[in-house]
Amino acid sequence: MIQWSNAIPIYLHRDPVDFRKAINGLAVIVSEEMELDVYSQALFVFCNRNRSQLKVLYWDSTGFALWQKRLEKDKFKWPSKDPLATASITYEQWDWLLRGFDFAKFRPHKQLKFTEVA
Repeated sequence: MIQWSNAIPIYLHRDPVDFRKAINGLAVIVSEEMELDVYSQALFVFCNRNRSQLKVLYWDSTGFALWQKRLEKDKFKWPSKDPLATASITYEQWDWLLRGFDFAKFRPHKQLKFTEVA
């Protein structure tokens, strides 16, 4: 599997995408629907209707690259529909998504901030 830096932003397009779309079609979705800069150092992730495939579009400073993953017997745990067309996820959540976990159900411990020691 390709390893990307954990500092690179990752954006999911929540709605299913026609997987006949290639680089140009997906780049238009990033620019027009997601309203993001397709030339930024980011991963733009798309899923098909039955959630068995992912496509990842990214710009590597010399050109676009398109990465695809197909599951043979399972489905990706894609975030539920939301009024926003785009979701931003962490690198850790990206890893969970690829491994089959529903990252939306994982909640870390609540962070506490204290000013004094009792």
